[in-house]
Amino acid sequence: MSLTGFTRTRVTPDHALLTPDTFVRAPLPGWKNTACIVHISPELGARFKMYTVEMEAGGTGEMTLLDIQRFAYVLEGAVALEVGGTRHTLGAQHYAYLPANTPHRFEAAARARMVVFDKPYQALAGVEVPSVVIGHEPDIPSSPLLGDEALQVRLLLPDNPSFDMAVNTMTFEPGAHLSLVETHVMEHGLLFLEGGGVYRLGDCWYTVQAGDVIWMASYCPQWFGALGKTPSKYLIYKDVNRHSLELLS
Repeated sequence: MSLTGFTRTRVTPDHALLTPDTFVRAPLPGWKNTACIVHISPELGARFKMYTVEMEAGGTGEMTLLDIQRFAYVLEGAVALEVGGTRHTLGAQHYAYLPANTPHRFEAAARARMVVFDKPYQALAGVEVPSVVIGHEPDIPSSPLLGDEALQVRLLLPDNPSFDMAVNTMTFEPGAHLSLVETHVMEHGLLFLEGGGVYRLGDCWYTVQAGDVIWMASYCPQWFGALGKTPSKYLIYKDVNRHSLELLS
């Protein structure tokens, strides 16, 4: 409860820092016995939707929209996923990519939390649409970003033109930082999983920590440096492999 009206949350035209003290829970179509926290959406200016689902025992989730692809990452607990006639059990750090128009159903036998990214799929002429992907983040080999062994990246989705979105984890050793202030066409949605540090967004500098969510619009200058005595880690979404001119058609 805030008695002073203070919060680290800030929303601007090209970025937002959203902190857990300001999260509001509400139902969403397709999710039953589940509280949803919408972090990022078109109302903010984004071209995708990012939200956390807090599933009670017996909670379920299905897709109710056409032409929308989904990526879900389990934060706590375990969920069952039924897709393509197969039932998968997804524990913490497991994830699933569901292509657009793929019927599926999540179900929780006990309380569980997931972060979900929903995005309209942009088909590419001559390229097959993606298939379902099921994975476990710790099992994915990591690689240093730009040769920096203190900054490791795991690519959770295949790096090929079928996919118009990417979701990665980035792990920073204490004191590690991005080697440059990045400014690019890609849009980001980010969830801090562990640790914290300082994030530059535009001309603003923010302290950030586990549980925080960040939205970065295209061309928002961005930089992060990890602080503390333990590694910092975040899950990050971006749009990839498409000409932005297609959005104008």
